[in-house]
Amino acid sequence: MLMKNKTYNILRFFADVFLPALGALYFGLAQIWNLPYAEQIVGTISVIIAFMDALLAVSKAQYKKANGHE
Repeated sequence: MLMKNKTYNILRFFADVFLPALGALYFGLAQIWNLPYAEQIVGTISVIIAFMDALLAVSKAQYKKANGHE
């Protein structure tokens, strides 16, 4: 099943922009305000980004194959 362009673009925004910015924000604030679990939270966000990137790469490959852009 192919993902709709709008869905793909939203997920790509989250993987490429929002989640990395959120991780950087929390890590920076954790250093300033001594917030807990900075490494664990940023590590978790990083793993989620990697997972989303992998799924989006599969979706992009399926799209190209379905549209004859191999």
